[in-house]
Amino acid sequence: MAEAAQGRVQAAVESAVQALERERIRAMQGTMFRCSARCCEDAAASMQEVQRCIERCHAPLARAQAIVTAELEHFQDRLSRCSLQCSDQAKDALESGGSEPRVRGQLDACLATCGDQHLRLVPAMAKKMR
Repeated sequence: MAEAAQGRVQAAVESAVQALERERIRAMQGTMFRCSARCCEDAAASMQEVQRCIERCHAPLARAQAIVTAELEHFQDRLSRCSLQCSDQAKDALESGGSEPRVRGQLDACLATCGDQHLRLVPAMAKKMR
């Protein structure tokens, strides 16, 4: 049950990232490469000027990639905190005398709930990344 929720979350995140890459990142990469090529065509520019020009061309893509990375890390952190809370609850239940099969079932249900809750967050995360 928990594995199925994990698979759904993973598939949704991968789909959102792939859509973002197709819709936004590729165009930004093309713009960056064309801009960088123009920098290299300036025969009068010094090596440092060309390098600064290339860095300016790369800056928008680097900012976009940093945003995507930060959003994915934030999402993963939230999901990890939810999973850790489930694990803590299961540990507490075992320590207070709960039977292992019952606690395992509760843990699976809790983890599945975490997955379902975070699955609903994927569209908002994808929108923020855009």
